[in-house]
Amino acid sequence: MGHWWYRNIVEPGKLPLLLALASFILSFVITRTITRLIRAGKGPFRNIAPGGLHIHHVVPGVVLTVVGGFGAIAGAQTPSWEYLAAVVFGVGAGLVLDEFALILHLHDVYWTEQGRQSVEVVVITAALVGLVLSGFLPFGVNEVSAAERHDRGAVIVTVCVNFLFALLALAKGKPRIAVLGVLVPVLALMGAVRLARPGSPWARRLYRRRPRTRRRAQHRAERHDARWGGVRRRLQDWIGGFSEPGS
Repeated sequence: MGHWWYRNIVEPGKLPLLLALASFILSFVITRTITRLIRAGKGPFRNIAPGGLHIHHVVPGVVLTVVGGFGAIAGAQTPSWEYLAAVVFGVGAGLVLDEFALILHLHDVYWTEQGRQSVEVVVITAALVGLVLSGFLPFGVNEVSAAERHDRGAVIVTVCVNFLFALLALAKGKPRIAVLGVLVPVLALMGAVRLARPGSPWARRLYRRRPRTRRRAQHRAERHDARWGGVRRRLQDWIGGFSEPGS
């Protein structure tokens, strides 16, 4: 175990990333737990509202993110300081992304339907960082052979083609697949070749004069949402606590 830890985490310099990811997830979990207790009127926790001004936790989150980011740059040559900065940054990022929907809508939508976007962003962020931590490199460059690594042209083509697939998936209304496809090329390819979502830019522009394709896209989207929409919402409710009664 000690050899594995040194070989895969310490030696490649991934310990700061691991600390940032762990503190990010822990920060989000603790924050959600506290906000759910406040909403339910349980426990000693209360909203911070000096002078009637409600202070959202995104505010200390921004401060910690800035401190952690600049601290990592300032102490890049000091491992202990780098580790501390990673933890501070992870905590701050967890607080900020927990209120991503508030930043996006410029309105307190924490417990509304729009507030689910915060949970989704946190899950995607944690998944992406976890993939990087486990050894994936952007655009699948780590999958090429040793000989191909010396062929800069092949690497550039690989990166560009997969990035194009990710952009196509995004244009087809599949942002989750597009983001994860940046690290897992097969996902980007799947998102690029399948039918677009009905309300996506791709469908609005290219399916406008193709009613049969438009109907197929609508039918597939409805079938997909019927199968997976409820699962996704239950998972979001379990993570974010949206099913609890309001306070």
